[in-house]
Amino acid sequence: MLNALRQRAEQRRIADALLAGLTSRARAPAFFEAFGVADTIDGRFDILVLHAWLVLDRLVERSAQKLSQMLVDGLFVQFDEALRQQGAGDMGMTRRMTKMADAFYGRLKAYRAAANSEELAAALLRNVYRGAADRIEQADALAIYAMAARERIARADLAAGELVFGPLKVIRS
Repeated sequence: MLNALRQRAEQRRIADALLAGLTSRARAPAFFEAFGVADTIDGRFDILVLHAWLVLDRLVERSAQKLSQMLVDGLFVQFDEALRQQGAGDMGMTRRMTKMADAFYGRLKAYRAAANSEELAAALLRNVYRGAADRIEQADALAIYAMAARERIARADLAAGELVFGPLKVIRS
């Protein structure tokens, strides 16, 4: 029993490290300055979900379901805290969290369905840039970044808390 508690504590530590790493990367100013993501609650949510997708998909590929669920749980705790900091009360919290969960899982599904950077760019244009035709180039660049980060993450040992997205630079398509 003690060993099981230690393992759970270790998994929690790793999930917290992964959450901190993906949150830190999602807050990088380059997404809002160079990639043109709106520096709003919605824009920050979208970039966080993009990075969560990169990590969660790799965890699922490695059959790390418990760690994946701990990471998702941590994300939703962050979402809850962010809403409360903005003044959301208990009355509307269930509705707001349900809406966020729908958006979160809808984006994960759209990104998973993308077979290449062009399809990912189309999904990013719809979700991150809200379909704005003048953001196609930025969606392409963000998709190229995400695909490169995905390759880097594939080589990282996520089960040990190692998270490497690679360099953050704007890559023109």
